[in-house]
Amino acid sequence: MGGDEALIGGIGCRRGTGAAVIVALVRAAEAACGAPLAALAAPAAKCAEPGLIAAASALGLPLHPVSPAALAAAQPRCVTRSAAAARAVGVAAVAEGCALAAAGQGGWLRLPRIASAAATCAVAVRAP
Repeated sequence: MGGDEALIGGIGCRRGTGAAVIVALVRAAEAACGAPLAALAAPAAKCAEPGLIAAASALGLPLHPVSPAALAAAQPRCVTRSAAAARAVGVAAVAEGCALAAAGQGGWLRLPRIASAAATCAVAVRAP
């Protein structure tokens, strides 16, 4: 990975998930990638979750809302599918979809979804 590529962490979480859970998952994703994230992205409807806001603040990262349309458009580029997520939110790949949507059309998945009991994280590269 070149130094001019930004890593975007896509986050999916259950309502009420605490910041510590999300921070730990993001740190695990950064360790797996061997580099820090530049930003977080989550479904627009989740961006008001206190735990997600607190996690972004604790990590010192901007939190980008992903619209339902952008999340749906990114689904064909996702590699992990969750039937439970599809039933709950209408898309089968929340974290991967958010990461890819925020990374843009030229972006690619660097780390497929990793999960804790209450949250998921995936990392996409926003190519220069």
